[in-house]
Amino acid sequence: MSFGTIDRTPPPFFRQGPSALTKLILFSALALFLMVADNRFTIARQLRAGLATVLYYPQQALLVPVQAWGDVGEYFMGLKRALDGAAAAKLELAKQAERSLQVEQLQGENTRLRALLELRPRLTVRSQMAQILYEASDPYSRKVVIDRGATNGVVLASPVINEAGVLGQVTRVFPLSSEVTLLTDKDAAIPVLNARSLARSAAFGSAAGLGEAMEMRFMAGNADVQVGDTLTTSGVDGVYPPGLPVAKVKAVDRKVDSGFARIVLTPTALPDGVRHVMVLEPVGLQMPPPPEPVEEAKPRGSRKAGRK
Repeated sequence: MSFGTIDRTPPPFFRQGPSALTKLILFSALALFLMVADNRFTIARQLRAGLATVLYYPQQALLVPVQAWGDVGEYFMGLKRALDGAAAAKLELAKQAERSLQVEQLQGENTRLRALLELRPRLTVRSQMAQILYEASDPYSRKVVIDRGATNGVVLASPVINEAGVLGQVTRVFPLSSEVTLLTDKDAAIPVLNARSLARSAAFGSAAGLGEAMEMRFMAGNADVQVGDTLTTSGVDGVYPPGLPVAKVKAVDRKVDSGFARIVLTPTALPDGVRHVMVLEPVGLQMPPPPEPVEEAKPRGSRKAGRK
């Protein structure tokens, strides 16, 4: 018997269950159904929240050696930085002494003017400190996880800032932690105000080839934007308080063949190396509810006119 005619298939004794192709089709259809159901009906939200709660303490335990190693290195390197910072702070304090007196005088004048014009006083934004635990595992996004969640009063869309400016926004809340989408994420967007020209626009996360930069889209080619302009939060979205630093204009490319300009921004708050942040409450939660519409009374003669 030649080797070409030998039956190389396994005997029927080892053939059990459906074929591999059937299993592939079945599990692929099941995975597609779960993805569509989770996106449409959010059936996995509770499961994801429970899993994040269960994994919170193991993650904290695994982060202890990393934090200990970082604390040891920061202890030895931080002493020199502390001495240099103390000397620089003394010089800066002397420079800010006169300016602080002027600021107090301007604040008093501002309060009197607002009272004279019967304007509503500014909202007091509530905040709380948080610590960045780790970066999200998705390599195609720019997200971090902080150690404050729903039990601490964190809500969706809460702005997250540090001493330099806006870092991002809370996009997912768990009982003991929250996920923050940074401004450099490809899906992030924030309304901004040009501090020089007072023009409102929107800043978007980094696109392909921009790295850690941001950009302003759909801006006219003759828009009043210059390199070095400072962009702050406009406060018109009901989420971010007005006046928080967001980014600076890095480059302006006014293309002749297009009606739009390509504007590249540098965020003022860089997420690399940041450990402690401030979580703010959305401004919209502190705004008074809109008044209920009042129904207009119909004229008395309308029924008679209708009968005629």
